[in-house]
Amino acid sequence: MKRIMMMALVAVMAVGCGNNKQTEQPVQEPAEAAVMTVGVDEFAEAIAQEGVRLVDVRTPDEYAEEHIEGAENIDVKADDFAEQIKGIEGTVAVYCVKGVRSLKAAKQLAAQGCTVYDLDGGLNAWKQAGKPTE
Repeated sequence: MKRIMMMALVAVMAVGCGNNKQTEQPVQEPAEAAVMTVGVDEFAEAIAQEGVRLVDVRTPDEYAEEHIEGAENIDVKADDFAEQIKGIEGTVAVYCVKGVRSLKAAKQLAAQGCTVYDLDGGLNAWKQAGKPTE
């Protein structure tokens, strides 16, 4: 009985592992491939580069309270967020307070062709590392 089961298992594996070149599809990279979630130091290096657009995706009230110097505010929760980011190109660095909302925004920016740095841990991590805010 064990022998029959083993032969059946081998047969199923052989069929399942076959290589049928006619049905192979090219592997497509997901939009997230252009999103790099990075720590504070790497994020600081990224935003120091010329041409990198720094975007705080928190609400306007949160932004007014405190933000990273040079950041522009585009609220990811706004109904017109997709419209506001339309046309943004190149390299973008995004953050929120913890990193949840910024990852959502990063994926949308990556889907339109941007290379995106997402701050792991958000503004909380930035401040915990002793980095300045205004």
